[in-house]
Amino acid sequence: MKYIKHYIFILGSILLFAASCTKNFDEINTNPDKSTSTSAEGLAANMLTSITSSDIGDTKGFMQTFMLSKYILWTEKQEGFEFNKIGRAGFGRLSVLRNVPVMMQYANKEEDGIRNAYAGLGHFIRAWQFFQLTMQLGDIPYSEAIKGETDGIIKPKYDLQKEVFQGILRELDSANLMFAKGADFKGDFIFKGSVDKWQRLTNSFELHVLMQLSKKADDPDLKVGATFKQIAETRPLMRDYKDNFAVTYQNSGGYCYPWSNTPVQVNSFVIYPVVSANLIDPLKSMRDRRLFYYTEPAQSKIKAGSLPSEYNAYIGVEAADPIAEVKSAHDDGAYCDVNKRYVELFNPEPVGLFNYWDLQFVLAEGAVRGWLPAASANGYYEAGIKGSMDFLKDLTDIKYTHGMPITDSYLTDYLNREALSGNNDHKIEQIITQKYLANFLQDVDYTAWFENRRTGYPKFILNPATNLNQPNTKFPLRWLYPQDELDHNSENVAAAIERQYGGNDNVNNVMWLIK
Repeated sequence: MKYIKHYIFILGSILLFAASCTKNFDEINTNPDKSTSTSAEGLAANMLTSITSSDIGDTKGFMQTFMLSKYILWTEKQEGFEFNKIGRAGFGRLSVLRNVPVMMQYANKEEDGIRNAYAGLGHFIRAWQFFQLTMQLGDIPYSEAIKGETDGIIKPKYDLQKEVFQGILRELDSANLMFAKGADFKGDFIFKGSVDKWQRLTNSFELHVLMQLSKKADDPDLKVGATFKQIAETRPLMRDYKDNFAVTYQNSGGYCYPWSNTPVQVNSFVIYPVVSANLIDPLKSMRDRRLFYYTEPAQSKIKAGSLPSEYNAYIGVEAADPIAEVKSAHDDGAYCDVNKRYVELFNPEPVGLFNYWDLQFVLAEGAVRGWLPAASANGYYEAGIKGSMDFLKDLTDIKYTHGMPITDSYLTDYLNREALSGNNDHKIEQIITQKYLANFLQDVDYTAWFENRRTGYPKFILNPATNLNQPNTKFPLRWLYPQDELDHNSENVAAAIERQYGGNDNVNNVMWLIK
């Protein structure tokens, strides 16, 4: 009996100790630096970070998209993008969309205007992410995407690319309506919560989406031209570069301009870039002073007596040249580097993902294509050029212009010299060329490469001797589907590959969008 009482006492002590440990476990193991709650504001900021500053990347990663678009050549080693080698895409863009319904759960506690603003933001973010992904691949999950938690769909079907674009356009229409009924909101570091600016961006971006459907203008389901005209003529649009969808940088570690090399941000890659002939040659031929804002003169020319203010002091290196020749030009100083402001300043300029001048060039192309009055084409075209030059001259310190500043009189003369002319194809070439020139180190989501794929402009030189695509007589047209999808959603991705590309997932496949 004595032993039984002893065991009961010990067992009771153990149970009491366990209970006390369990009672205090959550308190003891709570990270004091981790937030225990969230909000619509916090989720909005998180998602905006994901689709903007996190998407832009930094140092070498920042330059990758500009290698594919033939702005930048690289001399550290042979880079795949520079020589047209494209691999597999990822579906990471879609994971952020899980936060949209959660944001709305918190937003439902707010007043109507605030709730509408967050709803508009959710629709815009969804449209933005699905657009970027379908532009890379073709058919993607849309109607069943991001429904694992809510509907238990862990293997979503792939929607036709046409259906995805229809969904994107509906999302943007909904965003426009919600922002129109919204009130300024928190959690937005791009426009400081201005629903007016968000509505203008939404409608401007929708025109860009419609322009990507230019080869489908005759599709009766899409009504591309009529929809384009209705939006352009009735909805609020971006007004100037201050409405750019852009990230502005700060002088602190991790928040500086992605190519800067400053005391708070080390960039060891600044010795490798070469600016291509695709950018420099047209700037020189048009005597375009953006050349002096974008680049540094070739040191070989300066040593030979040229001045930094002379166009002939700038050398463009062909992007399709062998890497050995590019390195040789670099070693000999027979090349242009990016302007020193991109390296020396923590915020030489905001980096845009979609800019005011993009809108104006889209409107100009729409007018040339007959979707808007043809007489308005040159006005939009001039507004795009002016928007780009205003952005540079207003935000660039005069010491970084090599003695060739953009002045009002220069701009007037330039617009007169470079007015739209010739037949419609030539006008479209002029428009896309000017868009290309305006977007040096801007529009980071492969916009220039997509425009070349859609229109053939600006023209890129194909050199079979350096082209890493197979066959080496073609430029690639798309990314491959993610390996994770092949491993875990094989039936649905296989069906998508079969109906689009005859079962062959290949970078040379022609997706519906560009047929």
